[in-house]
Amino acid sequence: MTLEEAIKTALKYEKRIRNLYQEAADTAEDLVGKQVFGLLAGEEQNHVDYLETRLARWEETGHLQLDSLERALPSADAIRENMGKLQTRMDREDRKDEKQMLSKALNVEVETSDFYKRMVDELSDEGRELFARFLQIENEHIQIVQAELDYLSHTGYWFNIKEFDME
Repeated sequence: MTLEEAIKTALKYEKRIRNLYQEAADTAEDLVGKQVFGLLAGEEQNHVDYLETRLARWEETGHLQLDSLERALPSADAIRENMGKLQTRMDREDRKDEKQMLSKALNVEVETSDFYKRMVDELSDEGRELFARFLQIENEHIQIVQAELDYLSHTGYWFNIKEFDME
């Protein structure tokens, strides 16, 4: 796959996940859910904007300009530290729709991450550098979405850490 094809494919992935998060933000009944999904949609829109400018530059000059890719979301560590504040409130509410949206989002994030991993393995130099940064961000998104899903589903795990043991 050429670099141009890779960027165009990445744009399709980013728009797909952005649209999923935006739909979730639009339909979530809970204010916190709306905010979380809205932040994720905003982060994905930043990715779309970034990739579109990289593609335009590539088509214009044949060179890839790798500027800093800003994050809209706090790190997974920061989210982990603040999740306890929501525990009591979230336990009282049925979060079925949000769990379904998170499950869909997790699947799309994993697909997107897998694509970026392939691009890091296949492309050289500038392309590898571009997609390595996206791979890092998408892997963090997977952690965040999985943690939210685990928490709402009461699996006993959060960020792959067992929270309690019945023994």
